[in-house]
Amino acid sequence: MSDATSSALGFDFGTTNTVVAQSDGDTAELIMFDGPEGSDAVFRSALCFWEEGDARAALGADAGPWAIRDYLDFPQGSRFIQSFKSVAASPSFEHATIFERRMRFEDLGQLFLRKLIARSAGRLRQTASRIVVGRPVEFAGSRPDEALAKQRYDLMFAALGTDVHYVYEPLGAAFSYASRVTDPATILVADFGGGTSDFSVVRIEAPGAPRRCTPLGHAGVGIAGDRFDARIIDNLVMPMLGKGGSYRSFDKILDIPGGYFSDFADWSKLALMRNRRTLAELEKLRRAALDPAAIGRMISVIDQELGYQLYDAVGQLKRALSTAEHAHFHFAGAGLAIEADVARDEFEAWIASDVARIEVAADRALTTAGIEARDVDRVFLTGGTSLTPRIRRLFADRFGEERIASGGELTSIAHGLALIGQQEDLAAWAV
Repeated sequence: MSDATSSALGFDFGTTNTVVAQSDGDTAELIMFDGPEGSDAVFRSALCFWEEGDARAALGADAGPWAIRDYLDFPQGSRFIQSFKSVAASPSFEHATIFERRMRFEDLGQLFLRKLIARSAGRLRQTASRIVVGRPVEFAGSRPDEALAKQRYDLMFAALGTDVHYVYEPLGAAFSYASRVTDPATILVADFGGGTSDFSVVRIEAPGAPRRCTPLGHAGVGIAGDRFDARIIDNLVMPMLGKGGSYRSFDKILDIPGGYFSDFADWSKLALMRNRRTLAELEKLRRAALDPAAIGRMISVIDQELGYQLYDAVGQLKRALSTAEHAHFHFAGAGLAIEADVARDEFEAWIASDVARIEVAADRALTTAGIEARDVDRVFLTGGTSLTPRIRRLFADRFGEERIASGGELTSIAHGLALIGQQEDLAAWAV
């Protein structure tokens, strides 16, 4: 431990939730944030915007659970954005258009941080010697640009005005897990969030060792809970919105372009579809579609700002299927009403190709570390998506249920990042 480092912050800026912990010496505590229904360590990574006064006035905004409350109070007069971390490494994302105002990723991120700090009851206003920010091993997106993501993160977190270091998110979880064990072990940390699934292999030594943890290898893939959500939307919602349909172009019958549907199923993009250009394109498509009512329903969901309600319905289904073999899906709004009974086996079939890619990434982490599955003493599962039964079974089948450990699914990364901030050899962890 470094005597000089009096205080450090561990910052887990997640696709779905954000958690911050503060360490002093050998212990770390989660920072609690004010919310409409009381304080909580988990702060939703979301923003809500509205216009104050006439159209030329400054935008009003809030974040976290306050953003959800503001949106639900006035959905059609607001813009609700979530999962915006997913576009951090996307070269195609230049800005979000919010009431005709253009906001870059770093603008959204800096605003989110300001609102987060304001809800921390002053604890995030205190000066920390170090700030350790988690980042995925591989960013979300089909062709993620890591250098671009780093640039955007630098601009976002520069507002904190102190010594900022980046550490792979599963390494934070590994350090948190190490604080719970006393025996030496080689562990595979599997972190499943909203946007990415990340893996680190770490050697943990017994307490008192000169170096408690040594990272051995890493891998990641831009697939996690949000992709599972997209599969649900694709199977239950999209058939009602025109996917697979056709439109007339002069004397030809053409397939409706898939880009609109892929954007609709992506939480980071759905809210951004409510802009003049996209809505005009969809209206033109509606007039040419062989099933214009279906495209009309898509337009209505976007224009009536029903993305959060859809997100909530999908989340309820996923949570129910985590504890039951069957669950009911319900969504209603904008002239659209969907009721469906879904079996867990059916859902697992929808995500089978995604789970296969996740397994490949986990294998790649072992290969990078130069070990095999039999060399792993413990598999530590963390992140909200780790609660999905198919994900847990993937590792139980491979490593044995007796080697699976879990806990602190939403908080372990921030807790461990804060502890890493106290290490003399921080450079060994930072990337």
